[in-house]
Amino acid sequence: MTTHRVLTTLGCALTAVLATAWSTAPPTQPARPAATTAHADEGSVRPTATRAHAHGGPVRPVAARAHGYGGALGPTATAAHAHGGPAHPVATTAHSHGGAPRSTAAAAPAHGGSLAPTATAAPAHGGGPVRPVAATARGYDGSVRPTATTVRAHGGPVRPVGTTVRTHHGLVRGAAHDGYRTFEGVPYAAPPVGGLRWVPARPPAPWSGVRDATRPASACPQPAGEVPGGSTDEDCLHLDITTPDAVGPAHPRPVIVWLHGGGLTTGAGGSYDAHRLAVRGDAVVVTVDYRLGALGFLAHSGLPGSGTFGLSDQQAALRWVRAEIGAFGGDPHNVTLAGESAGGYSVCAQLASPAAAGLFDRAIIQSGPCTGRPDRPFAPSSVPLSTARAMGAELAAKVGCGSARDVPACLRRVRVSRLLAAQDTDQQPAHATPLLPDDPAAAIAAGRFHRVPVLIGHNHDEGNGWAAGIVRAGHPVTPGTWPDVVASFFPSPGQAKAIVHEYPVHRTDGGPVFGAVIGDANFACPTARTAGLLAAHVPVWRYEFADEHAPPLTSGTPPFPLGAPHASELPYLFDLGGRPRDLTAAQHRLADTMIDYWTRFARTADPNGPSSPPWSRRTVLSLAPDHIVPTRTAPFRHHCAFWNVLG
Repeated sequence: MTTHRVLTTLGCALTAVLATAWSTAPPTQPARPAATTAHADEGSVRPTATRAHAHGGPVRPVAARAHGYGGALGPTATAAHAHGGPAHPVATTAHSHGGAPRSTAAAAPAHGGSLAPTATAAPAHGGGPVRPVAATARGYDGSVRPTATTVRAHGGPVRPVGTTVRTHHGLVRGAAHDGYRTFEGVPYAAPPVGGLRWVPARPPAPWSGVRDATRPASACPQPAGEVPGGSTDEDCLHLDITTPDAVGPAHPRPVIVWLHGGGLTTGAGGSYDAHRLAVRGDAVVVTVDYRLGALGFLAHSGLPGSGTFGLSDQQAALRWVRAEIGAFGGDPHNVTLAGESAGGYSVCAQLASPAAAGLFDRAIIQSGPCTGRPDRPFAPSSVPLSTARAMGAELAAKVGCGSARDVPACLRRVRVSRLLAAQDTDQQPAHATPLLPDDPAAAIAAGRFHRVPVLIGHNHDEGNGWAAGIVRAGHPVTPGTWPDVVASFFPSPGQAKAIVHEYPVHRTDGGPVFGAVIGDANFACPTARTAGLLAAHVPVWRYEFADEHAPPLTSGTPPFPLGAPHASELPYLFDLGGRPRDLTAAQHRLADTMIDYWTRFARTADPNGPSSPPWSRRTVLSLAPDHIVPTRTAPFRHHCAFWNVLG
């Protein structure tokens, strides 16, 4: 295999691997025990995949047997619920439905994007507590039905969420922890199995009794990696909810809906322990599992909605949040859609999707610029429907369905494991489709996107993880090899020559220079362009995460210092897999400040507050321990003028 082919294949594979390869360092708190059973929709107990929430599972093999710079990653402890002990249900039952009734008529965005009026609150006789009233939202089938509401005393605070909560589909019982509560594996859509494989998300069936939500549900099908052993369970359209335990203010809390990264082929919402974000930020955090790989993004002319099933799932989760999150103390009228890497690009896709109108009120995009393109393979992008269908035909042929009389029916009979083995390492959603009419890059450039405030940013050294993995795999970057390495990712001779000139490699700095090219071309400059395009229409806050000593996300010693690579900001917002990283005191202060910024933005559409350094919309805010400062030099440092001219 030529160097060009090896490096291109390896780079694309590492995109998914390094996006979800977390450290296997011992946790500073006990690991959560694994879930072994969960309640099915009918209330019966069924086995679930034993899985570690820790982003420290073994990274799956990639081309040239490179597992990143740290070698093969060992399995981690599996997950549970309490930091320092198993979760235990509390007997309290809350039959009220979340969000505080509003004293004036308001409008709730309906499931189809239209607005349905909400009912007003009626005070009880004699000036007593406000009675719960039925706010309305449009259901999955288009009918208007009541949304979840919260009972609160007149002029008083919202009551804490109980451990058992009533949704429109049935009761769910969560777990109480020290200062917060979690509800795991709550279905937001019907299992996409059998005839529902490759069908846009349908509403879940109601259940009787109380559904156990104290254990994680199965991750969506994916190869081994973040989920040890992978997953083949298609019954995976669930979400996890984390809500503060304390009595809240007089109004419901802001809601952050988190879309995980992983190249749209790996990852799990349950890998993101959001209790710090929820408790410190006084917010309700929802993490979502959505269909991945070929099951989420296969395109075929016989499959309506094809190429965007995973995006359809995300919209179904947002509709569920609008209708149900009030029962968990969240404000269904204040929802922030957030994500990182492929999750960040998913936010871009939802900004550009007409079908997502009215489903969220703010957006946070972390290391997933909306202007991604297929010839920059490290960052996510979309492809035309025609290209996606050609890729779908290749997959159908690989699994023996290419010449079938009814290709969709044949594909629905193929085992999940065989589909996973046949699919590409990375997946792209298809545009020129009903859900995604335009490439998000083109839609954003033309101003065709939902007008919501945006917080967007990237990391200072995005590309170093990939560069280190490629070097570790036996492809050193030296002055002699540098032109061939560049040509592997930029086949145009003129472009390759210009890049080699702009980014010269000396005897010992090949790895970091390669990392700079990857990061600047795929993330830093596309993020700057995305932010500029958005800012022409909506308020935009920009950041660069710049902790050069961020805790490592993979095991082993890298061939050069990584600085702040792709995904290194995540431990400052989440305990990945329920395992807090070892942070210095200064890093803890940075984490607290970032959580304050993120949740203030979710609450008010402005991250600024009296306890944090000011954040101006006119500059990029550099986030480093004890050094949070505005910077105007980020585009210069990342050679953005060069990349803009190069095209």
